[in-house]
Amino acid sequence: MRKTLVAACMLASIMVANAQTKLPSWLSQVKLSGYALTQYQYSGQENAKANSFNLRIVRAVLDGRIADDFYWKMQVQLNGNTTTNTLSPRLVDLFAEWQKYDFFKVKMGQFKRPFTFENPMHPIDQGFMSYSQPISKLAGFADRSGMHASNGRDIGVQLQGDFLKVNGRNLLHYQVGVFNGQGINTKDVDQQKDLIGGVWVMPVKGMRIGVFGSEGSYSRKGTWTNEQGIEQTGIRRLPQHRYAISGEYKFDDWTIRSEYVHSTGMAFAKAYEKAEDLSNCSVNEKLGSKADGVYALVIAPIIKQKMHVKARYDLYRSTADWSRAKTFYEVGADYLFTKNIQVNAEFARVNDRSLAKHNYNMVDVEMDFRF
Repeated sequence: MRKTLVAACMLASIMVANAQTKLPSWLSQVKLSGYALTQYQYSGQENAKANSFNLRIVRAVLDGRIADDFYWKMQVQLNGNTTTNTLSPRLVDLFAEWQKYDFFKVKMGQFKRPFTFENPMHPIDQGFMSYSQPISKLAGFADRSGMHASNGRDIGVQLQGDFLKVNGRNLLHYQVGVFNGQGINTKDVDQQKDLIGGVWVMPVKGMRIGVFGSEGSYSRKGTWTNEQGIEQTGIRRLPQHRYAISGEYKFDDWTIRSEYVHSTGMAFAKAYEKAEDLSNCSVNEKLGSKADGVYALVIAPIIKQKMHVKARYDLYRSTADWSRAKTFYEVGADYLFTKNIQVNAEFARVNDRSLAKHNYNMVDVEMDFRF
């Protein structure tokens, strides 16, 4: 918490300095912004009922340009505590991108993995009470592999660009990057990198159809017991092979989006939440090596740019079969008081086949702020 407060003070100091001092010519458009998502959520899951207010996300962002051609960004998550990795304040983004040419941009640092349409979206703009299960479990959030919660991010370098402009619209986009494969704020462990990328076409205005791939591993250094019952010590590498097929159409304040994600690769038995978890290299054999998921959503305007109704089908199969499938059937609405303040409400019927009592209800209400 202390480090995060120091970072927040630094952001505030820079903002004050900018207001009082003229920036040098090579540094421009520096701004401080941020957002907060406050939440009330009820879950009726048998033997695990919950009913709580929550600070879902509170973040501060500092960004700007250097010598016109470079864009840079630093983002810090402020809410949480220091008892667990998943909740503690942390640095989320820190990168610079050379943007001289639309068809060839180079980004380096810590940022979103170029995998799926939904992963890079702003938490408010993605439209629902959380990212969909396939994205959360297979794109580096609460990842299936056992990696610490990384908000879909990693450390690496990425190339991206847009081609074939027609009537002001690019028809083709590509992005490909090389990453550590260990999540945010973490050095590489196995000295082997993840290769992640995607390509999409935009046949008409507002429409994207894309495919993505991710080849790499998640590794730990510690101990485990092999099939012969002998204790092993060293680096244990779990290969991860993933792909996604994605489609989105945004028009006249409507949004229609769907993605299918598939994963092959084992997972560690203990998710990384505390430092001592990293030495546990045991594998979750019962979970197996395959998982997949699909979501489909529609967001429709009632009052254009002001009020929307929405629905989402969200399925995740942690073992790529129906015995442990978890499905959310969601309906909801949002209302924008201004472009910086909105309220969201959702009802979800959940079917979780891994539970003795499969079905339960959830209610989620959020007030979101941007500044």
